[in-house]
Amino acid sequence: MSQARGGNGGRPKRPTMVDVAREAGVALRTVSRVVNNDPTVGPEYLAKVEAAIAALNYHPDERARQLRTGVAGTIGAAVRRIAEVNPELAAIERTARASGLTLLAASTDFDEAREREILISMCRQRLDGIIVEPFGENHGYLQPELEAGMPLVAMDRPMSGISVDCVMSDNAAGIGMAFHHLHQHGHRRIAYIGDSERVYSGRDRAAAFRAALGAHGEPVEGLVHPGDISAERVAAALDTALHGPDPATALVTGNMDSTLAVLRCLGPEAASRLAIVGFDEVPLADLLQPALTVVAQETSKIGQTAVELLRARMADPARPVQTVIVPVTLKVRGSGEVKA
Repeated sequence: MSQARGGNGGRPKRPTMVDVAREAGVALRTVSRVVNNDPTVGPEYLAKVEAAIAALNYHPDERARQLRTGVAGTIGAAVRRIAEVNPELAAIERTARASGLTLLAASTDFDEAREREILISMCRQRLDGIIVEPFGENHGYLQPELEAGMPLVAMDRPMSGISVDCVMSDNAAGIGMAFHHLHQHGHRRIAYIGDSERVYSGRDRAAAFRAALGAHGEPVEGLVHPGDISAERVAAALDTALHGPDPATALVTGNMDSTLAVLRCLGPEAASRLAIVGFDEVPLADLLQPALTVVAQETSKIGQTAVELLRARMADPARPVQTVIVPVTLKVRGSGEVKA
């Protein structure tokens, strides 16, 4: 077996197609056809080239293939967090892998400047497409990338300032389910504590809760508390909602972080006496006393749909922009059934 050597006689250099052609005793073009899965290569030549590839431990130059075809076989995902369990990201990776795509993921960590930096970097790497769990208030800076043909899909909320495909949960229906469930159990003073309205989902869910109050003839004042998720802010909201002259007897929390902050602030004993329905599944929710009733998102479906939308956009850049709304489910476990 021949072996390619470095010019200084030291460490062997990475074998090339020229080396494979020499080892197999065939033309360079034949090696290229085998590497690119050309079905017209005769079985005799195919066997020779494959044997030479195995003998030299040859691997095609991925960068050269990308330059030749213009296809990287890699998509990006910019999500808010990857340092914790992220079922949507797991679904993206699983669906991408099944489609023959490699995933490059990065965490924006709820930082608008970092989100912009990551997205611009991904665009410059000429990935085949990017899935974004957007946080920033304006993504207009990506318009030139869209016009240059970069496929983008928003997940969990739309991107602002540009028009791209989007997949997200039915926020309004989920809040309506939570409110109606508590109302059915006799609660008339129901409060809401959720995420900041700077965030699309926080704004959407708070608006849906205000609409539910209005539809039942209930006042909004003192019952709707969106804002940044901090222990101090959540404690103040709970004090207003639960200790005023006409205290709430039930609570809807707007996302997982809100739910966890509320439970920590209340403590086990107070939480067990208050009817609570959380938006988003919460780890170990079934181990609480009572177990936590939640509006569960189909996170795997959202991640899978995001990849499907991206692949459709990659295949047909001119297709109409599409928004997919994924249904949510009320999981009744006990905390939302505490009577008024």
